Amino acid sequence: MLRYSLKRLLLAFVTAFIILTLTFILVKALPVTLKISTSAGERMGFYDSQVALGYFSVIIKPETEHYQPTMKIIESFVVDKKEYFYYPRPILEQYFSWLGNIFTKWDWGTSTSLELNASAIRLIGRRLPVSMSINIIVVLVSVPLGILLGIYAGLKKNTWIDHTISTLIMIFVSIPGFVVITFLIFFFSYQTGWLPPSWPSSTAPLGTRILGYIIPVLALSFGSICGYGRGVRAELCEVMSSEYLLLARTKGLTKNQAIIRHALRNAFVPILPSILAEFIGILGGSIVLERLYGIPGVGNIYFEALNNTPRDYNVLMVDMAIFTIIGLLAGILFDLSYGFIDPRIRMGAKK
Repeated sequence: MLRYSLKRLLLAFVTAFIILTLTFILVKALPVTLKISTSAGERMGFYDSQVALGYFSVIIKPETEHYQPTMKIIESFVVDKKEYFYYPRPILEQYFSWLGNIFTKWDWGTSTSLELNASAIRLIGRRLPVSMSINIIVVLVSVPLGILLGIYAGLKKNTWIDHTISTLIMIFVSIPGFVVITFLIFFFSYQTGWLPPSWPSSTAPLGTRILGYIIPVLALSFGSICGYGRGVRAELCEVMSSEYLLLARTKGLTKNQAIIRHALRNAFVPILPSILAEFIGILGGSIVLERLYGIPGVGNIYFEALNNTPRDYNVLMVDMAIFTIIGLLAGILFDLSYGFIDPRIRMGAKK
């Protein structure tokens, strides 16, 4: 088990390294500009920090000397009768400088657009609590409701209750999350006026901020509730028809005792790993739903950094690293949890 875990962690590290490498090269191939409204001093300070990080180079020439640069100059400044020409270094040189800064200084660069010269990793860190708070509530709501719904449908197998629940689950699973949140905003915000149409600001009253959680939590919970309900029902129905459950009944256990001691316990073996993996995934948030509802989370900042003028490359890389690591860790936890939940399962054991 330990050897298998180490192999999975090593494979996850290699996978993350490849993903982030390709992302860095593709992102850095896009043009770099700064806001015209930013002061010359701030822009020059930004370029000096990029030179220190190894992303840019600078050539200093006297103002009186006529200089025709051969490289692609991004911007130039005149300070104390000297002209400073800043130009980006080759992408591979920037890439190795980026790796060196991360492994030696844990420096992921500074924001180039959203908050000029602010640390990119701190900028993302300020958005994490919002995404985490929403998704923690989603997990706490969807897991018990989904499990109870699946158990009830499984115990009422082939009845009108089971058919009704299964039909509703199929309908809501088929509806994309952005359609659900659009309907919720339209009905509860614009038609009835019960809930705010977008994420309340930090200065809004406490009651308004609490109400702001309802729409995104509902939109994210529908899919999870239906997924857990369908999974629990399928596993419970399979276990209920097994031979060992019939044997338990013949030994004198009542129906309720057989269900609680044997059926539910075995039905949860494939369900619990997905619950554990979802707790890891709470950091990721939802990119589309955060964008539609204006939630200042790690998902929304990805769109802001990508669509802003100019694009905020360093923030994009930090955000992409977070999503990549969360996805890989969730997959590892999902696989490893089988061995801890069911002692009969051992990952990586010899045949």
